[in-house]
Amino acid sequence: MEQTLSMDTFMQVDIRVGRIMRVEPFTKARKPAYKLWIDFGEELGIKKSSAQITAHYTPETLQDRLIMAVVNFPPRQIADFMSEVLVLGIPQENESEVVLIQPDLPVNVGLRLL
Repeated sequence: MEQTLSMDTFMQVDIRVGRIMRVEPFTKARKPAYKLWIDFGEELGIKKSSAQITAHYTPETLQDRLIMAVVNFPPRQIADFMSEVLVLGIPQENESEVVLIQPDLPVNVGLRLL
């Protein structure tokens, strides 16, 4: 069953461009994950996220990468880490291998998806 969504409802989801500034393995997570510190510019600053993206990415390949994230969900406690934003990605067939959604050209951090 296909569900429709109004444009007004969609615009309530605040999706922004961020730049990953710091990456650490998240050893206390139940599934392999990284702790990310992401810069969203002057308005939002640096926000933290836990992301299960270890299948395709290393800390080195994530450093300085532009990503897209939902920034207006409530924070979520994951083990001993408070995840403040939801990094967006596409799960592959087995759902444990996520491919990040990111701009294909350089853009300023903090810009909102329209």
